[in-house]
Amino acid sequence: MAFGTTLYNLVLKRTSTFMVVVVGATFFFERGVDVAAEKFWDSHNKGKLWKHIKDKYE
Repeated sequence: MAFGTTLYNLVLKRTSTFMVVVVGATFFFERGVDVAAEKFWDSHNKGKLWKHIKDKYE
């Protein structure tokens, strides 16, 4: 119960603080998804992307 009380007092008690936490969490979540998707795309298309084959054509 102490965790819930602390969470409420630090984050949820004021709307302004809650919105700052939501915007911050959204930013970090979006960056994490973007990095993960980029790594997934690069690993599944290795050798097919311009950044992998440009040395052959320059």
